Amino acid sequence: MEQPVDLHQRENTAPAESTDPPPRMTRQQILTLISVASVNFSSMICYSILGPFFPNEAVKKGASQTVVGLIFGCYAICNLIGSLILGKYIVEIGAKFMLIMGLFVSSICTILFGLLDRVPAGPAFITLCFLVRSIDALGFAAAMTSSFAMTAKIFPNNVATVLGSLEMFTGLGLILGPPVGGWFYQSFGYEVPFLLLGCVLLLMVPFNIYVLPKIDADPSKDSFFRLLTHVKIVLICYVIFTLSAGLGFLDATLSLFAIEKFNLSPGYVGLIMLGLSLPYCLASPLMGYFTDKYPVTRSWFMVTGGMATAIGFCLLGPVPFLHIPSQLWLLVVMLGLIGFSLGMTALPTFPEIITCAFERGFDDGLSTLGMVSGLFGAVWSLGMFYGPIVGGLITQHLSFEWAAAVQGGLAFLAVSIIIYIFDVLIVCEDGRRQTDENTPLLNE
Repeated sequence: MEQPVDLHQRENTAPAESTDPPPRMTRQQILTLISVASVNFSSMICYSILGPFFPNEAVKKGASQTVVGLIFGCYAICNLIGSLILGKYIVEIGAKFMLIMGLFVSSICTILFGLLDRVPAGPAFITLCFLVRSIDALGFAAAMTSSFAMTAKIFPNNVATVLGSLEMFTGLGLILGPPVGGWFYQSFGYEVPFLLLGCVLLLMVPFNIYVLPKIDADPSKDSFFRLLTHVKIVLICYVIFTLSAGLGFLDATLSLFAIEKFNLSPGYVGLIMLGLSLPYCLASPLMGYFTDKYPVTRSWFMVTGGMATAIGFCLLGPVPFLHIPSQLWLLVVMLGLIGFSLGMTALPTFPEIITCAFERGFDDGLSTLGMVSGLFGAVWSLGMFYGPIVGGLITQHLSFEWAAAVQGGLAFLAVSIIIYIFDVLIVCEDGRRQTDENTPLLNE
């Protein structure tokens, strides 16, 4: 049985070891890095190719802006359900098996999605979009939940640093997906981007069967409900929700806005989306290293990043009451700000939830890490469900500018709650410390 580790003991011993040269990575760690990096890259490039051209293609097939948002949103809600269930039973299923099967399902669904242009327009096309996209989401949930949990298990003292480095490959997938998808769509039509990238994802299956190490662990009796009894964890979950809601909103609405407002082609829309993913890709390793080395800065990274995200969304349109005209250069700059702030805000959340779970007495094992990973994926998916649907509705009935302003308002609210709750937690911690110091005097 895996024994829980004293969190304070872990943190207190870390500085004493910092003067020694860093130990070389083991073979298991190297193989895990290679495997998870390949999963992050291939999964995200397949996920992100839809942005530049699918909304416009779906509208031609008879789908409204709201239905397009629902197609993006159903992916998120199935991802939410899958993350919670798979995160809970990761030990029983097996982390390696879960990751490999997730890749296989996602690759087949990507290929099938590329064949949907042969389906007649109207209800048949829309129904199959929902079906294939939902099954794809379950495969993606399996791959991401297991990869996050395995990374945290094998790199327990450098979670944010390793995740930050791996997010370079996530960012690279997000960077290459839109322009590659847009270019292939313009050059060869709807089918080729999905068929090509689905086959690339399928090749990752035998590669990871060979490369990925097997991790044995014991199941835990803890639950998600106990995890959510910690106020700080609930707060961090809301921060994660606001980030993913903003990204989901941009996935479903940005391409149509850019095409209509600036008369751009899908290929150029894919290049614009580089403004979002490239800063995130470059900032993630630095943010991860810094928050691992100085854990006390995690809350302030979330505050600063949340404020920058709010400003970015308010100026993305920009919001109508500012009376600033929409300009392409401003759109690209604000996307860059949102991408950079996403790295600041998102990376500290995962290790911070793990820290809170250990403080609540959860076992320091794969089962707990699977639940944390599942919770992270579920909350992220909830935001990805909310963002496209609510953003699509606001865009359809008002405008893209107002919908972006709503996303900025969510981020401002998250910043306000973070500042208030962390101040309360600091006051409570100081009061507890003073009580502990005064207890020996009272006993005397």
